[in-house]
Amino acid sequence: MPIPVILDVDTGVDDALALVFAARHPELELLGVSCVAGNVALDQVVENTLRVLAAAGRDDVPVAAGARRPLIEAARAATVHGADGLGGVELPPSSRTVEPEHAVEFLRRTILAAPRPVTLVALAPQTNVALLLRTHPEVVRHLERIVFMGGSASVGNATAVAEFNVWHDPEAAAIVLDAGVPTSMYGLDVFNEVGVPQELAARLETGEDPLGRVVGALLGHRVAGSADGSFEYSGLIGDAGAVCSLVDPDALGTRRLPVRVELSGYARGQTLVDQRSRPGEDLVHGDGVEWEHVEVALTVDAPRLARVFLETLGLPTA
Repeated sequence: MPIPVILDVDTGVDDALALVFAARHPELELLGVSCVAGNVALDQVVENTLRVLAAAGRDDVPVAAGARRPLIEAARAATVHGADGLGGVELPPSSRTVEPEHAVEFLRRTILAAPRPVTLVALAPQTNVALLLRTHPEVVRHLERIVFMGGSASVGNATAVAEFNVWHDPEAAAIVLDAGVPTSMYGLDVFNEVGVPQELAARLETGEDPLGRVVGALLGHRVAGSADGSFEYSGLIGDAGAVCSLVDPDALGTRRLPVRVELSGYARGQTLVDQRSRPGEDLVHGDGVEWEHVEVALTVDAPRLARVFLETLGLPTA
């Protein structure tokens, strides 16, 4: 049976790729999409989401607008996705509107109405998810698990140590980890590995398949700043990798590890992942800090996951 999923997004380039994949894979039942401020402001996230779903032929998927800012700080848009969040890729506007209720209420209603426990895939700052879990804790027993794209067991991207989604709203990420829902982390350790060669992306962008042209354009505009301040092709499928892993979990190498979110100082937003093989002095003597156990993706068969992405969309893999 298809896996019932809800995506929580801040639709930039890689969220768009994730939406297209989730909308098209036969083993995923996309129950809905909730939107939150992150890569761009909320109104732009909603507009991007509606356009991407229309391009994927899934205007039937309900979309709800949620939090306009993090729990504590002001919203801070990412720069890598461009002013419109889609790297300048133009998609036709959608004629439909979003659900009338706030995303938190939409999530509650949809999760409780689902006949089977739902997998909630958070591809954005986790503000909506944190508000849901704190406001409606009854949903916890109706969630199969939460898979979030965020964090890192190594380096960061928003700062030297913090990944953007967690850095944008670290309190929300900490609340989600503490909610008692089985949680999987698809962080930068694997996010930065799964991509499509530039030549293939270029062929997709100029090919016959309409959706392939959109995917190729999105991949082509997924730029990464280099050390000298210039921009270069990266071709990462990004957030889409987290959704691909739902249908091909064996493509990831994971470990169940203690994780916590740093909430102060320069390291604010860092996901501290304890990979020690034996207890340290902090655990022996007790430091009073709570750690939550999370299934952390540390390695990935990148070509395999990229192939899953492309084959699902009926696109060439080489």
